[in-house]
Amino acid sequence: MFNILLDFLFPRRSIGGREGAWITEDERKQIKLTPLLLDKEALKKKGLKFVDAIIAAGSYDDSPLLKKAILTFKYGRVQTLGPELGNWMTGAIHGLLIPPARLRDTTPVLCPVPLHWTRKFQRGFNQALVLAEQISNRTSWPVREIVRRIRPTGHQAWRSRSERLTALTDAFASTERRGHAPQYVILIDDICTTGTTLDECAKALKDAGTDAVVAVVAAYG
Repeated sequence: MFNILLDFLFPRRSIGGREGAWITEDERKQIKLTPLLLDKEALKKKGLKFVDAIIAAGSYDDSPLLKKAILTFKYGRVQTLGPELGNWMTGAIHGLLIPPARLRDTTPVLCPVPLHWTRKFQRGFNQALVLAEQISNRTSWPVREIVRRIRPTGHQAWRSRSERLTALTDAFASTERRGHAPQYVILIDDICTTGTTLDECAKALKDAGTDAVVAVVAAYG
């Protein structure tokens, strides 16, 4: 009853501005998804040393509706968009993920990029964990929060790459003792810009003994 009253007083508006739902069927059809894979060589050229590959469901800059969906999900705190984003990310995984030959028979572990507890308190949820759970529902891969953020790093969106690197260096640690970390980990986050956050998380995992770390995001850009 309370939700009905809220919908009456504050009607839901979709990512395209329509009333009634957070995303319409027409908007789903209009969203431009161009899955992208950055391999180890491409990442090295960007100065990323630890993450082995990055897969994105689409481009942040080339798909305005995808961008709006992520912003609404993350900053508008609309967790009901999680299944949509998780579905697009799963599609990119099925199309682009190539396990290392040595780990082909190893089940990957989904690890959400962590928020510092202060940021999680402000936002109310960790968007990366929501996405990881959605992907897990579609793949049956387990979710484990095995990276923690050991100090707040502030907002990264308006920082340069060098500023991000300074802010994020040694900001993460694995929760696993060395030798007990999963061998194959897929990091999950909503967006990748410079990749510095993902690389620092991968460093923490590899320091704990993880063999391969692939990152999957909803958008790159």
